[in-house]
Amino acid sequence: MEDPAAEKNVNEENQTTAKRPGEDAPMRGFWAETLRFTFIAALIILPIRFFVAQPFVVSGDSMVPTFEDGEYLIVDEISYRFQKPARGDVVIFRYPRDRKKFFIKRIIGLPGETVAMVNDRILITAQSGATKELDEPYTRQKRDDRLTVKLKDGEYFVLGDNRAASSDSRVWGTLPAGNIVGRPIVRLFPISRLDLLPGRYVFSSSK
Repeated sequence: MEDPAAEKNVNEENQTTAKRPGEDAPMRGFWAETLRFTFIAALIILPIRFFVAQPFVVSGDSMVPTFEDGEYLIVDEISYRFQKPARGDVVIFRYPRDRKKFFIKRIIGLPGETVAMVNDRILITAQSGATKELDEPYTRQKRDDRLTVKLKDGEYFVLGDNRAASSDSRVWGTLPAGNIVGRPIVRLFPISRLDLLPGRYVFSSSK
């Protein structure tokens, strides 16, 4: 006859049990879990931070009134891998004369076009020869500029919205496509100006 107590012991020994991590060695378990969590978080966050989106803070008044000094932006770095920048897009880019610096400006001229500035007017001539004048409701303090620039493939003409306080393509030349980092996708701060795709302006086919 089997001993019930012995059978109970055998059954208990054969059970699959569960315990919280680190119960056997609390401190060792805590640090192991912390390191594992940090590693997993890094695997998720770092690729997003460097290849998908990253934060930037506006510095200066060259984009007033569209962007004010100190505003906190999240910049989309992936969209332009699937589509080309459009006229009216606000872009973050590496300054062509010092790639360690980042600028924020608006795209005015596209590759292959000729941009002419006469007084406070901007005339765009396409490769077909058709010319149109841009209507720019987002600008502040235009100034008397006179220049003509023929854009090559992969070159953009960019300007600040606050023309009187902006160092842009009028000063240092065209923007190579390879210098473009991305476009603002969210304005997070200040909360009163929270916005999606802040500053974006879509020109109609006639503008």
